[in-house]
Amino acid sequence: MSGVSLALGVLVCSGVIASQEQAPAPREAVEYRVLATNKTSTMQTEMQEAAEAGFRYAGVMGGDTAFGGSEVVVVMTRNGVPGRFRYRLLATSKTSTMQKEMQEAGDAGYEYRGQTVFKSMFGGKEVVVILERDAEAQDGTRYEYRLLATKKTSTMQKELDGAGGQGFRFVGLTVAETAVGGPEVVTILRRRAQ
Repeated sequence: MSGVSLALGVLVCSGVIASQEQAPAPREAVEYRVLATNKTSTMQTEMQEAAEAGFRYAGVMGGDTAFGGSEVVVVMTRNGVPGRFRYRLLATSKTSTMQKEMQEAGDAGYEYRGQTVFKSMFGGKEVVVILERDAEAQDGTRYEYRLLATKKTSTMQKELDGAGGQGFRFVGLTVAETAVGGPEVVTILRRRAQ
């Protein structure tokens, strides 16, 4: 084989390898499921049914939709692992009730995922919190939650600084008017339980 043929062969092989390296990876399809209801009591059931089909929580928002009226809307994406995740949806107009329910969920290993404010048919305006637990998690992690609610942002600053000094990390915020508390800033913080 001549030097020219050898050089040409190396150049062709290099070109084939380079073109394979530069080819974009095929895009993975993403499958979504949109859940919407005007009853918070049914949303947890719908989320769990979607989780059993391999979907995982992606986002939440409460508000008025064109045809559904006031609804909680949740978007879930398929993760390919049916039944891996469990969900709790907490909805209340009383921050003291929410604190208690969040702590019970944290004791059971549920982790904060999202929150919104929702005007329900029966409960008035409620803070809605979604928590998730990974059924395959082996570490037994538990969480301690702190819910802060105040009408003044200056008060919230002080309360956040105090909770931060105790190791609590910010996870979520809503600003809205609840039926019981009136206009409030509601902040949720979390730390790993000892």
